[in-house]
Amino acid sequence: YDLGKEVGRGHFGHTCSAVVKKGEHKGHTVAVKIISKAKMTTAISIEDVRREVKILKALSGHDNLVRFYDACEDALNVYIVMELCEGGELLDRILARGGRYTEEDAKAIIVQILSVVAFCHLQGVVHRDLKPENFLFTTRDESAPMKLIDFGLSDFIRPDERLNDIVGSAYYVAPEVLHRSYSMEADIWSIGVITYILLCGSRPFWARTESGIFRSVLRADPNFDGSPWPSVSAEAKDFVKRFLNKDYRKRMTAVQALTHPWLRDEQRQIPLDILIFRLVKQYLRATPLKRLALKALSKALSEDELLYLRLQFKLLEPRDGFVSLDNFRTALTRYSTDAMRESRVLEFQHALEPLAYRKMDFEEFCAAAISPYQLEALERWEEIAGTAFQHFEQEGNRVISVEELAQELNLAPTHYSIVQDWIRKSDGKLNFLGFTKFLHGVTIRGSNTRRH
Repeated sequence: YDLGKEVGRGHFGHTCSAVVKKGEHKGHTVAVKIISKAKMTTAISIEDVRREVKILKALSGHDNLVRFYDACEDALNVYIVMELCEGGELLDRILARGGRYTEEDAKAIIVQILSVVAFCHLQGVVHRDLKPENFLFTTRDESAPMKLIDFGLSDFIRPDERLNDIVGSAYYVAPEVLHRSYSMEADIWSIGVITYILLCGSRPFWARTESGIFRSVLRADPNFDGSPWPSVSAEAKDFVKRFLNKDYRKRMTAVQALTHPWLRDEQRQIPLDILIFRLVKQYLRATPLKRLALKALSKALSEDELLYLRLQFKLLEPRDGFVSLDNFRTALTRYSTDAMRESRVLEFQHALEPLAYRKMDFEEFCAAAISPYQLEALERWEEIAGTAFQHFEQEGNRVISVEELAQELNLAPTHYSIVQDWIRKSDGKLNFLGFTKFLHGVTIRGSNTRRH
């Protein structure tokens, strides 16, 4: 490689343009990230660089992902050779526009971000540092595509794993990262912050110090009252709010966001969502009563709310209207890269083993693949819950004792009192409160009981 001028600087080093001297890419101009070994003072930073190379290598094949060519080292530096993007950072374009994007222009940016993040998440990679500085345009052209770069803070994450190290950039960091227990939803929060900035030109969480920003992220609600928000569409506002929910369980996934009314496009190909696998796995382990409650809930959804589930079911390529273990397995394999082996995403197949012996139609798939938490974030949640309870009353609700209900929820005898109010005195069946609480389950934290 013939190294040229410097094109960027990062935590551990800098990036130069270079011309390839030999091999299949001879004559091509590329970017070379040069990481100084002198700055890699700890075992952790060496491990970080190794992991970055591993992730870049493993995650090949998405249009909005920077292309990886090679990695090598000498006594002084590690060199990562990638595709050169000459269009500058998304941050620079935001600043050049004086901050605000029209909704149409913002959508074009957000769709690209969601598309590449959905791809990473399906592969079991969490980026952990999504911000406008880490998206580069390929050329100076206004309509040039964007590429996600810099996987220096990224990590492989196993299906049920929670990460606990605080990484990322203060303005974009999710509340649960600060609480040291997080997963892929933290990336979604960061996309929410980016969308907020694109639409109004200012940051949703701001303070003069880093600790002040963290406090704001944990406690403050973003402002949707000041200019220009009154003139922003209701769909766009709903979209941002569904990302900036402090409860990570209520946030949309990247794939769900691509089917949100604000971004919806019949022509767009929607990728497979890893969430489907997680929810179906839980459903297969659920008790018969819980399954009936979820079935009632799925029957309360509107056609609009079912769109995402229809698209996901279609991606599983049902045979005669049914899916079984084979469909889930084939769908995962179709999207598989080397990253999937690292993050053990394929372990989901073992969890879905019960489907080897039975089939699931679309109606049952809807019950299996919905999250009560996500639905609770919808404006019409109370209406959905009310309709669902009517369905549950007709098929599902039954006489249940406090002990049995507590066992359904894995509660110890000391916590039986929690569920007493959930059962009707008149006929011993679940009441409306009990139905909604039962759908969510109960989380016991230490000695004090917190209800969801």
